[in-house]
Amino acid sequence: MPNTATARQGDTIAAICWRELGRTRGVTEQVFALNPGIAALGPRLPAGTVITLPDLTEAAPAVLETVKLWD
Repeated sequence: MPNTATARQGDTIAAICWRELGRTRGVTEQVFALNPGIAALGPRLPAGTVITLPDLTEAAPAVLETVKLWD
C-alpha cells in the first residue's frame, strides 16, 4: 500500500517530503514521478491535495574519512 500525504495550506512538495519523510534529497524527484501532473498545480499545492510518497529504505549513514594532520 503506497504512502500518501495530504497538503496543508501553503505546502510545497519539499515541505511535505521533509515533514513526512525527514528529507528532500532524492525524494522530491520521486514524488513528481509518482504523481503525474502535480507540477501543473504550481509550487504551492492547494490544501487537501493528496500525493503519493515513495517507500524509502533506510540507507546506512555515510562514513566520513577523517584525516589527522598531527599525531
